Amino acid sequence: MTIHYTITPLNPAAHLFSIQLSIAEPDPAGQIICLPVWIPGSYLIREFSKHIVSIQAESAGQAVQLEKITKSSWQAEPVAGPLLLSYTVYAFDLSVRGAYLDQQRAFFNGTSVFLAVVGQEQQACTVSIACADQTDWRVATTLNAQQIDALGFGVYQAENYDELIDHPVEISDFSLVEFVACGVPHKMVISGRHQADLPRLARDLQRICEYQIQFFGTPAPFKEYLFLTLAVGDGYGGLEHRSSTALICNRSDLPLPHETEIKAGYRQFLGLCSHEYFHSWNVKRIKPAAYAPYDLQQENYSRLLWAFEGITSYYDDLVLLRSGLITFAEYLELLSQTATSVERGYGRQVQHLEDASFDAWVKYYRQDENSPNALVSYYTKGALFALCLDLTIRRETQGAQSLDDVMRALWLEYGQDFATTQRGIAEAEWEALAQRVTGLDLSALFELGLRSTAALPLRELLSEVGVEWQQREAISAADKGGWLDKVNAPKCSLGVKTAADAAGLKLTQLRMDGPAQRAGLSAGDVLIAWNGLRVTSSNYEQFLSMSAPSQAVHLHAFRRDELMQFELFPELPPLDTVGLKAISSAGNEILKARRMLFSH
Repeated sequence: MTIHYTITPLNPAAHLFSIQLSIAEPDPAGQIICLPVWIPGSYLIREFSKHIVSIQAESAGQAVQLEKITKSSWQAEPVAGPLLLSYTVYAFDLSVRGAYLDQQRAFFNGTSVFLAVVGQEQQACTVSIACADQTDWRVATTLNAQQIDALGFGVYQAENYDELIDHPVEISDFSLVEFVACGVPHKMVISGRHQADLPRLARDLQRICEYQIQFFGTPAPFKEYLFLTLAVGDGYGGLEHRSSTALICNRSDLPLPHETEIKAGYRQFLGLCSHEYFHSWNVKRIKPAAYAPYDLQQENYSRLLWAFEGITSYYDDLVLLRSGLITFAEYLELLSQTATSVERGYGRQVQHLEDASFDAWVKYYRQDENSPNALVSYYTKGALFALCLDLTIRRETQGAQSLDDVMRALWLEYGQDFATTQRGIAEAEWEALAQRVTGLDLSALFELGLRSTAALPLRELLSEVGVEWQQREAISAADKGGWLDKVNAPKCSLGVKTAADAAGLKLTQLRMDGPAQRAGLSAGDVLIAWNGLRVTSSNYEQFLSMSAPSQAVHLHAFRRDELMQFELFPELPPLDTVGLKAISSAGNEILKARRMLFSH
C-alpha cells in the first residue's frame, strides 16, 4: 500500500494520540496534507486541525521541512523517496463527532485524526491500530480487518480516504451484544458504566433493523453493522456512518433486567438507534448532489436537509410503532411532542424549511438565546411535513401509494448503486421524483411546506385517519406535549425560559413579543425581586399563580452588574402545546386508512 497510518494511544492521562502517516509516493512538487474541517452528518465547521499539537516530517531518516499553508493543511518540501509524517492529536471531545482518550476508553472519528494525502484521496490505504497499555481494552469498528489479533488490534484496510473516515473506532473494555437481522451480523458495544439488559436490547434492535432492511429491500447495503454506544450520566446524540453509528445516551435510559415496559428514556434511545440506522439508506447512500462527493474543506450547502433529516425523523419513531415496540397511543404522544416543539418556536413564522436546510451551517448548529425566535428545525418541522406528505399521498391515491413508495424509488434510482455511480439527487429532482412515483401534482403542498412559513395542514389530515388534535397551554415547564383529558386553568406567563442562579432567577430565552420582551428584559438578566419580594427558582411558579393577566408586576433584575427595574404585564400562556388522541368511534374507512399508515 502506498498510504499507511498508525494510530497509538500515546498518553491517556494527557489525552494524546500519536499518529504516523507513511506516503510511499509523495507529490514530487511537495506533498500537501490536510485535515477535514467538518464531519459528514454534522453541518458545522469544527476546525479539527486545532487539536494537532505537533507535527514533523522526515524522509530516509532526514528531517523534512513542513510549511503550514492554510488553517488545516501543510506542504512538505519536495523529496525523492517515501515521506513519513508524525503528529500528535489532543483528544478530549466526549461527543460523537470528534476523538476522545483517557484511562477508561479511546474513541475516534477518522476526520479528527487522519490527515488526507491531497491528490491521492482515491488511493487504497491501511491503518494499524496499536495496542495500549490497558490489557483489557478491545477494538470495535467496521473497518475491513486485514490482519488483527483476538482483541482487534492490528491492520485494517480502506478502499480510499472517504471510506477510511467513515468508520469510527471504539477501544475500551466495552460490553458486547450480537444479533442477526435479515442474515446480516449486527453488534452493539456499550462503553461506560451501566447495567443494561443486553438480551432485551438485542431483541428490540433486531426488530428495528429487520423492519428497515425489509422496508428498502434485501440485501442490506452493508455486510455487518455496529452500534457504538457510550453510556454517561447526562448525554444524548448520534452520528450516522455507512455501516455503523456512534451514540451517546444516559445510562438510566438503557433497559434494566427487571424492567418489562418501555420507559420514556428507553423509547427515546430506541428512536435514536432507529434514526441513525435509517440514515444507512437516507443520506449515506441516497445523497444530496451537494454531498457527492463531500468537500471536507468548506461548507457544503443543500436545501434538502429537510428530506434527509426530517424524513428520517419521521420514520424513526414510526418504525418503533410498525415493528411493534410501542403502542399507537405511545406513538401519538411522541408525535405530539414533535408538533409541540415546532409550535413553541416563533422561528417557524420567519424561516421556511428550505432556508432552514441551507442555513444549518450558520444557524442550526450555532444556536443562541434568540434561536427559537429566528429558526425552525428541519428535523422536527421536516418530520411533520413528511407526515403531511405521506397522508396526502395516501388520501389522493386511495391508499394505493404512499411516502414509503417514494423512499423505495429513491433507493432504487439513487441509493443502491451509489458506490458505483456516485450520483446524488439534485434539489429539484426530489420533488419531481415524488410526483412521478405517485402520479400526483404535489407542487402546491411542496410550496406551502418547503418554501413558505404557513401552517402545515396537519390537523385536518390527521382527522381523516381518526386522530383528534388538542391545542392547549403548557401546564408546567416540564410539559413537552401530549393529550390531557382535563386541563386546569393556566398560570400567567412572562414568555421566558429560566434557570436557577445564585442571585435569583436567570432568564435564558425570551419569546418574541412576549410580556418580558415587551417590558425590556433580555436573556441573561437575573431576576432578584417580584413586587419587592425576593425571586428564586422555588417560588417563581407561586408568583405566577398569584398573578392576573394585565395586572402590573414590578421586577428588579441585574443586567451584568447593573440593577434595573421593569414594569411588566403578565398574560395567559400561548396555546402552543399539542395533544393527539385516537378517535375510538372512527368509522371503518378511517380505521382502514389509519391501519395502512401506522401498521406494518
